[in-house]
Amino acid sequence: MAVELCLLLLLFCGSTISEVQPIYKPPPGTLDFGFVPAKTYDTGAYHEPGAIGILFKIVHAFLYLVQPNTFPQDLIRKLAQQQFGNTQGDYQKPENVVLTLQAIYYEIGFIVSAALGLLFILLLPLVGLCFCMCRCCDNCGGEMHQRQKKNADCQRSCFATFLFVASLIISVGVLCAYAANQHLTNQVRGAKKLVNSNFKDLKIFLNDTPAQIDYLVNQYNTTKDKALSDLNNVGPVLGTRVQEQLGKEVRPALDAALTMAGAIRETKEALENVSVSVEVLQEGTERLHANLTDVKMHLSNTLNDSACNAAQAASTCNIIRNSLAQLNINANFSGLPGVSLQLARINDVLKIDLSSLVQKGYAAFNDTPDLVVNQTRNILSDIKSVLESIGSNITTFTRALPVQKILADLMVHLTQSEAYVQDYFPLVEQYDFYRWLGCLILCCMLVLILVFYYLGLLCGTCGYDKHASPTTRGCISNTGGNFLMAGVGFSFLFSWVLMIVVVLTFVTGGNVEKLVCEPFEDKNLFKVLDTPYLLNKHWKNYLAGIIFKNPNVNLTFEKVYSDCKENKGIYTSLHLEHLFNINELLNISMYTEDVALKIEHIQINLSKIILLDEIGKENLLNFSSSGIDGIDFSAYLTEINKSVTKVDLLSFANDLEARADQLPKGALENALKGHANNIRMIHNQQVVPLEQAMSTLNQSIRLLKRTSSELMVKVKNVISAVNAAQDLINNNASQVIVQETKKYMDTIIGYFEQYTEWVKESISMEVAACKPIANVIDTAVDIFLCSYIADSVNTFWFGLGGSSMFLIPAIIFAVKLSKYYRRMDTEDVYDDTENGNNGYHKEHLYGIHNPVFTSSVEQW
Repeated sequence: MAVELCLLLLLFCGSTISEVQPIYKPPPGTLDFGFVPAKTYDTGAYHEPGAIGILFKIVHAFLYLVQPNTFPQDLIRKLAQQQFGNTQGDYQKPENVVLTLQAIYYEIGFIVSAALGLLFILLLPLVGLCFCMCRCCDNCGGEMHQRQKKNADCQRSCFATFLFVASLIISVGVLCAYAANQHLTNQVRGAKKLVNSNFKDLKIFLNDTPAQIDYLVNQYNTTKDKALSDLNNVGPVLGTRVQEQLGKEVRPALDAALTMAGAIRETKEALENVSVSVEVLQEGTERLHANLTDVKMHLSNTLNDSACNAAQAASTCNIIRNSLAQLNINANFSGLPGVSLQLARINDVLKIDLSSLVQKGYAAFNDTPDLVVNQTRNILSDIKSVLESIGSNITTFTRALPVQKILADLMVHLTQSEAYVQDYFPLVEQYDFYRWLGCLILCCMLVLILVFYYLGLLCGTCGYDKHASPTTRGCISNTGGNFLMAGVGFSFLFSWVLMIVVVLTFVTGGNVEKLVCEPFEDKNLFKVLDTPYLLNKHWKNYLAGIIFKNPNVNLTFEKVYSDCKENKGIYTSLHLEHLFNINELLNISMYTEDVALKIEHIQINLSKIILLDEIGKENLLNFSSSGIDGIDFSAYLTEINKSVTKVDLLSFANDLEARADQLPKGALENALKGHANNIRMIHNQQVVPLEQAMSTLNQSIRLLKRTSSELMVKVKNVISAVNAAQDLINNNASQVIVQETKKYMDTIIGYFEQYTEWVKESISMEVAACKPIANVIDTAVDIFLCSYIADSVNTFWFGLGGSSMFLIPAIIFAVKLSKYYRRMDTEDVYDDTENGNNGYHKEHLYGIHNPVFTSSVEQW
């Protein structure tokens, strides 16, 4: 079945998956192939026993006490490989003797326990026979005579208590055995659902595999569509990549040229601002000088008034008179050189629109994707034909595989197996019913014994009269004693039968648990099966020899089971790459080489791109020789850094008004305040505009100074950068194009590699996931054999064996106790006066015959 299943996996895979290969890291354009369609399996290969699981754990603990040794892998290997009995004297060989002793040592716990059970089987019926014959001879308690003792009541109570405790323990054992028996029957009845679930999962496994393989094949279209999309967009893809690489030098050069074009415009604006500002400042300072002169003259005339000669005003007038010299202009702009020559030259430079020339360079460079499209039309058609041929070859190969026939054959075998199981399942249930009935009869044997014991205790305890003599005991008490003896009799009859069943099930079930179930759980059992040359002395690996006819392939039961347990694909689990060489069937590298050769023939010529023509470069040189670096910036900055007037007119006006307030009220005070207001008006109307003009002049001069600083060097650097970028495009672009073409080729080929890796990963982990196979093994071994059968059988013998063992003390206590319940034929004479010894005769005790009851009951 596995050999046929592997054919389903041969549709597509770029390379075998047995070798460990580094994971391919795809380019940024990662393809999304979606998820391989997979249905959920219904079988849960796990059994939860429920409340009876506590009993199972107790039995496991008992088995550990009996057999604490670890699983003997080496011993089993040697025993399996050793051939006994082929020649006379094999068993006497030293190595065989050692192996036998090692096996005995490992099984010593079971051997000792089985020996005790056999001793029980042999001795208890023999003891029962002797006991019966002894009682028939009126010995061993068979004489219907009871001697009266002082501690009779204490002994009776102790015997009754011990018998009751023993009966309770036997009852618990019977309940355990019955529960295990019923549990096994219930699980067998419910096993049909689990079996059907496994068959259903196997059918899903077969039916789902073709759809998964078709999905893998169809996802080639995703790869092809992505590759065709990139080829159809070769301009945006390859052209953009070439453009990005060249742009690392081209764009900074064009940006620098564009920045220089902006600097020319800014220079013109700055020169115009300087020319206008200087003119405004020159005219304004002349007018301000005249107005300040008039103010000083009028103030001087006011201070010459006779009122200033008064004692109260003389000092104030003198202070004001001494400050008049401050009312004068401070900056002199009349001597600054003009910039008309530089402005004229800049205007000549601006007659050529450098920005427009740079934008043409940008536009030419941005047309790179279109150039790539126009120059790669013929090659793209060849590449598309190669991609189409890959898809057609995959489809042809897929149709050539007899997938449906293989699946149909497998489905027929699976259906026949399911029908066989369904036909024989009623027979299994029938035999299980016989087993259940037999186990129930065994339990009923113990129940019958318990019934006699419990009835004996009940009747004996309730009917006992301590005032009655042994010969006058009541009928109920006597019946209780008879029940106890009946229980003893049935115990001798049934105990050996029960112990035979216990020994057989103990040896079988215990060894199944220790040699199959426990090593299966920790996978040591698989390690034994994987021992080289164990199952076949000519094959190193048995499973590989069965599947591949090549026992040297490293294929083990443990690895296959573990992989299927993890729901890996059957291709990985069975190492089917050793059976089929996918590379020979579908060699994707041949097609990728064709695609690579086609892409390498791409030739792109970018020599038509002109970043900046000679006119633009000459325009830049004219700007550098415009003369702005010859402006006397220090003369401008010297005057700009001065204030318009020697004193702040507002402060002077405020101070003048404050001193006027110190004068006596009158015409002098009012005249001075009028002059103060006039000074404020001059400040607001003339000084403030001049300050604003100086600020504009300051900004423009400083801008021109920064621009003119090493202007020639800056212009030459811009021209050099443009020339270098142009040289890169004209002479070295081919290297960049080759480099980016290879990257583009790697991207296209990367799509196929992604697809190949995805197919390999999908086949390894998802396609034909063999979880149902592991579930079948778990169901057969872990659930059916171990959880259902072994645990139930072990619990059954544990309960039955414990009950059988406690029959021995129960027999002893029942025999002892029956003497106190049964009606005796004779009794001791009781005399109240003799010897003062509580009425008991010491030496001369005579049995008095009971005329009422003379051996009317059966004696033991």
